[in-house]
Amino acid sequence: MPRHKQSAQEAASCHHCPPPAAETKKVEQPNKKALINRIRRIEGQVGGVLNMVEEDRYCVDILTQISAVKSALDGVAVQILSTHATGCVRRAIMEDGGSAEITELLGIIRKMMR
Repeated sequence: MPRHKQSAQEAASCHHCPPPAAETKKVEQPNKKALINRIRRIEGQVGGVLNMVEEDRYCVDILTQISAVKSALDGVAVQILSTHATGCVRRAIMEDGGSAEITELLGIIRKMMR
């Protein structure tokens, strides 16, 4: 098959991101199955914390598990943030400068840092 150079618009298009004129924003996450598995493990950790509270476990042990859950959620958030930045935001920058998407990205980073 002959290889041809991609136009900037073709290179910028990402099958994970909605088209620019999309009415609803939907994004198919790459590595979706692994991401779902990670979230299900976190769900199990939260259930473990609930059991620890119900069983009157030692406060420090419960807090340690809560810290582990928060770290795991942060890891998932960073993975999704990375996908968004390298997919959706990158595409928007290449198409029209991405001013709105950069503002949106900075806003969500601010929320994550609180």
